[in-house]
Amino acid sequence: MAVPFASDPARTRGRLFPEEESRHRSPFQRDRDRIIHASAFRRLKHKTQVFIEHEGDYFRTRLTHSIEVAQVARTIAQYIGLNMELTEAVALAHDLGHTPFGHTGEEALDRLMAPYGGFDHNAQALRIVTRLERHYAEFDGLNLTWETLEGIAKHNGPVLAPVPYALAQYDAQHDLELHTHASAEAQVAALSDDIAYNNHDLHDGLRAELFSTDELAELPILNDCFARVDAKYPGLNYYRRRHEALRRFFGVLVEDVIDVTERNLADLAPESAGDVRAAGRMMVQFSPALWSDLKVIRAFLFERMYRAPAVVEMRAQVTQVVDDLFPFFMANTDELPKQWRKDVEEAAGETELARIVSDYIAGMTDRFAIQSHERLIG
Repeated sequence: MAVPFASDPARTRGRLFPEEESRHRSPFQRDRDRIIHASAFRRLKHKTQVFIEHEGDYFRTRLTHSIEVAQVARTIAQYIGLNMELTEAVALAHDLGHTPFGHTGEEALDRLMAPYGGFDHNAQALRIVTRLERHYAEFDGLNLTWETLEGIAKHNGPVLAPVPYALAQYDAQHDLELHTHASAEAQVAALSDDIAYNNHDLHDGLRAELFSTDELAELPILNDCFARVDAKYPGLNYYRRRHEALRRFFGVLVEDVIDVTERNLADLAPESAGDVRAAGRMMVQFSPALWSDLKVIRAFLFERMYRAPAVVEMRAQVTQVVDDLFPFFMANTDELPKQWRKDVEEAAGETELARIVSDYIAGMTDRFAIQSHERLIG
């Protein structure tokens, strides 16, 4: 049963370009479906989190990650009584703006774009769904509802100055109230992202043999999870043992978020989605104790996984790919695909051209970026 502060699709603030609504699907369901059918969503299949695309078939990609985030988000939203379709739409769209090569690619592109306004993957996701997806006859983008766009723009909290250009550009024509918090649905999507990557980075690090099961069993939260597994299943083989422990770890994070969120909402007693936006703080949170433990786990992952020698070497290689491609396309715009030529012709100055090149590179998959580098630069 929906709570009074859930986002109501019947009372949506609508779309930038008015459309006749569907008889069969709510506005938020249509948003979710348009995101799933977007070209940028399909490309997430070949964009990776930490390991680059050809490293192995078992590591998470941005697509499998987005599906996992949506699954967690729906579970939490349903339990609290929020709108599941809006929650799922924001969860599925949250990574659309990521570059090839994960955060390594984003850092490289942000550095290259520094003279032109920088690069931010959340802002790029909004740029994709409002401008770069060009399949519809009557508008650029997907023409999503205000609530979904708001969730994409500020699911991590209010957007403070300096506002990334991609957000500022759209906000000027369709006010997303960037200074406030997002809906409870968008906040659930944001915390579900944290839950999913904390869990699967541990899985992927183990599979890559960057650390051992025994080392994980010494970390906070996980030590209790392993102890519970050992007490219930003594002598369990190592593979099942670690899977059972990580499954419990996942459950601990979800239950903590639900408990804290319910307490926060009970204290606030919001009567509308607007009350949640105006609360001045996030309603969907981890408890301070669990957040403190998670910081220890993240520090472990940073040292043992993100800064592992093999990963650092790979980061240097893919950074070079982006570093080479950006100036190449700036100097050789005729090498951009035909559908980008009109944008190039209409670009008013170097900044607009740089943003076109940035859009093109950010949209590449890991594999395509590497192949383009080999073909064009060698």
